[in-house]
Amino acid sequence: MITVKDKTFVPFLDPNELERRIKELATELNEDYQDKSPLFVVVLKGAFLFAAELFKYVTIPSEITFVRLSSYETMESSGRVKQIIGLEESVQDRHVVIVEDIVDTGLTMAQLTAQLRGKGAISVEIATLLHKPEAMREEVDTRYVGFVIENRFVVGFGLDYEEQGRNLNGVYVLAEAPEEKDTKEAQPEGNKGTK
Repeated sequence: MITVKDKTFVPFLDPNELERRIKELATELNEDYQDKSPLFVVVLKGAFLFAAELFKYVTIPSEITFVRLSSYETMESSGRVKQIIGLEESVQDRHVVIVEDIVDTGLTMAQLTAQLRGKGAISVEIATLLHKPEAMREEVDTRYVGFVIENRFVVGFGLDYEEQGRNLNGVYVLAEAPEEKDTKEAQPEGNKGTK
């Protein structure tokens, strides 16, 4: 159990689970993008650790760039997306893979994928460490998913609570009162095309 600011979190996904699943995702990407030289677009700040771990196992010719988007106010999604640091590289006639820490409402990813397609990308796919299907407000195709989780608040491994907790080695979930606990756990997502 750990405390981040005024909230208590408990362990959810340990570093070994994360590394194993990220390695599997990299293997899928290596197979699917062989001879395509994709551009990986990493969404800051949350996806930086996921991207770093993923790239340890990406063996195909590829490029990486970073964008910074904002759609959160404290612990709830505001539904508004503001691009803070724009995309400098051309995506015209490129295969693009967005690297995201978590897809929950789908609002950010829907707007970012639309922008990238509008700039001439041949294809745009999403690789996300975590996906919360129950929180979806706009459907997006999340082709590469590390773990499908419940609609609970998580921190660590790049994810934050009011800018703190990103440096935690694993993923932690907000502690619940005993009567609220659910027995469901995060499951690795092996099927492509999950929304």
